[in-house]
Amino acid sequence: MRKLIIPLLALLIFIGESVLANVFSGYLYGGNSFLIPRMTVIFIAFLTIYGSRKTALMYAFMLGLLYDVAYTEILGVYMFAFPVAAYLISKIMKILQSNLLISGLITLLFIAVIEAAVYQLNILLGFTSVDFRDFSMLRLVPTLLLNLVFIVITAYPLRRTIESLRVDSEGE
Repeated sequence: MRKLIIPLLALLIFIGESVLANVFSGYLYGGNSFLIPRMTVIFIAFLTIYGSRKTALMYAFMLGLLYDVAYTEILGVYMFAFPVAAYLISKIMKILQSNLLISGLITLLFIAVIEAAVYQLNILLGFTSVDFRDFSMLRLVPTLLLNLVFIVITAYPLRRTIESLRVDSEGE
C-alpha cells in the first residue's frame, strides 16, 4: 500500500495543478497577468532532492509526457524539460545543502528556467510575439510569486512524506 503513495500523490498534484490553473486564471478576475501553478515541477524537484534521482527522473519523464499530452500543442517540450531539470537539480544538490530554504530557492530557479525555455521555444516556433519584458512582468514574476506561496505551504509536508517513503523503501 505504501508503494502507491508516490504515484497517487503525483496524480493528485497533476490534476490539482489544472484545477488551480483555472482558479488563478488572470481572465477570471479581470486581470491581464498569468499565474501559472507549477506544482508538478515542485513535486519533481522535491522528489529529486529528498528521494532518489532514478525515481525522480522516471516521474519527471512520465509527468512531462502527461503534461504535453494534456496541456500543450507541442509534444516533447515538458517531457524533455522536466527530466533535464530533475537531473540538473540532482547535480546541484550534491554541492549545496538540502535544507528547505535552499530546496525552495532551487525549485523556484528551475521553475523560472522552464518558463523561460518554453517562452523561447514559443518565440522560435512563432506561437507568440510577446517581448521578454512583457513576458517577465505578465507571466514570469506572477508565476514565481504564486509558486513561492505553494512552496512555503507544501515544502515541509512534501519533504517529510518523500523522506519517510524513502526510508521505508530502503528498509525492505
